[in-house]
Amino acid sequence: MTAPPRREELEAGERWRLARGLMEDFAARTGLVGQTPLDQAPLNQAPLQAPPRRYLWTDAYAVGNLLRLHAAGGEARDRELALRLVDQVHHTLGRHRPDDARRGWISGLSEGDGELQPTRGGLRIGKPLPERAPNEPYDPRLEWDRDGQYFHYLTKWMRALAQVAAATGAAAFLRWARELAAAAHAAFTYRPHGGGPPRMVWKMSVDLARPLVPSMGHHDPLDALATYLELAHASPPAGDAAGGPDLQGEIADAAAMCAEASWATDDPLGIGGLLDDAVRLAAILERAPRHRPLLRRLLADADASLRAFARTLLSTLPADHRLAFRELGLAIGLHAVEDLAPRLAGDGELARAAAALTAHRPLAARIDAFWARDENRRGRTWGEHLDINSAMLATSLLAAPS
Repeated sequence: MTAPPRREELEAGERWRLARGLMEDFAARTGLVGQTPLDQAPLNQAPLQAPPRRYLWTDAYAVGNLLRLHAAGGEARDRELALRLVDQVHHTLGRHRPDDARRGWISGLSEGDGELQPTRGGLRIGKPLPERAPNEPYDPRLEWDRDGQYFHYLTKWMRALAQVAAATGAAAFLRWARELAAAAHAAFTYRPHGGGPPRMVWKMSVDLARPLVPSMGHHDPLDALATYLELAHASPPAGDAAGGPDLQGEIADAAAMCAEASWATDDPLGIGGLLDDAVRLAAILERAPRHRPLLRRLLADADASLRAFARTLLSTLPADHRLAFRELGLAIGLHAVEDLAPRLAGDGELARAAAALTAHRPLAARIDAFWARDENRRGRTWGEHLDINSAMLATSLLAAPS
């Protein structure tokens, strides 16, 4: 007797139940709450796990997940946990490590000023090892486990703060996002001695004083432009003045870096980022029409990248030969494409390009269904990246159209 075929689409109720379970486990495991069950722990209870285990990329996704659970009719607790997570990130990753001789805010601000501007010095990655010392030789393998600051992690947090501003009506979160954008841009961007457009470094030291990895990330300029535009065009909640930098100079720099670039990639996480950036550019195209040529090129490169990925054998491999968070990044981007065609319906050329991307959306359902299976989440590679895999699976499950 043959086994029944695997379902490649999850029902809405299944997605939301699994996402909530993943986030409850994440909150307890990383010290966002103590070991007391979530429905019994008072929100003002100090976490029993000290100090909290915070990691900037993962926590940015987690904030969005908690806000989405709350918006969908969840408990007020979800919103409060999102706010607690923001506070923990700022007070953990915005300050020097316990094993660092330096103390206080990494921005160098006083205790009081740091509370008012917690993102002015950027935010640490949250890696397990201290950053490489100035006189220490570069070891590419070891560098992945060393602390510092990554630009593409900072943009994730900028967006998380903007989401919190929209959900709470508190303009301070949008101001913090804009201040983080200005600080990150000033530190990561430089102008080549021989002229030409600005460039960016991949990784900076905790205090943003020196590059740790000077090469430029393939998609960092594009991520910069989409994020800066999003923050600059965001309306302050409840009509309040958000304040902070207007980011016009940063937008001009990022646009110059993007002018002649090609974005094609066969990396699933990178493709997901391309799709996400395309959706964000499309959302503000009416207010920023000068970026239409970039969006056209981006849509074409994303389609070529998806076609290249489809020719790989990755989706046929067992779980232990796959990295969930990279595939889930692709699934998240594919879910976002749902909003692309309607936004571009009035532009025939762009609408056709968006329709081509929409044809790839069934892949997202297959990725979600694969990692939703318990047996695939018991493997080695899932456990090695448990927090990031869990947060990104929850994001993809919550982003899927009902």
